[in-house]
Amino acid sequence: MDKTNKQLVVEGFREFASGNTEVLRTLLHENFIEHSPGNPSGRDAFIEFIAAAPVAGAHLDLKRVVAEDDLVVMHYSMTPEGDERGVAVVDIWRLEDGKIAEHWDVVQPVPEADQIPNGMF
Repeated sequence: MDKTNKQLVVEGFREFASGNTEVLRTLLHENFIEHSPGNPSGRDAFIEFIAAAPVAGAHLDLKRVVAEDDLVVMHYSMTPEGDERGVAVVDIWRLEDGKIAEHWDVVQPVPEADQIPNGMF
């Protein structure tokens, strides 16, 4: 049975969060398109970039996932080493034929707790 887009992305996220950046080779489409400023498109260029980026060594805590048609949206906390509060991240992944073909993200630093009385997540 084929896995759903949501299953593919969540399982890939968990593998990546455990330190396995190579999982991206099986998840990303060869012609992967990246929309985040400063990040390269193309599977191999993106993997090389992301493996050296702070996200690769950060603690990732998945909070929620929404999936519809070919899109999977993930909301999570990313806490790089030495950064007490970290950042809130929303990733939007578009899948095509069981591979991630396109990515957008929104990243927001987590402010002091007194600035978010209802919590960030």
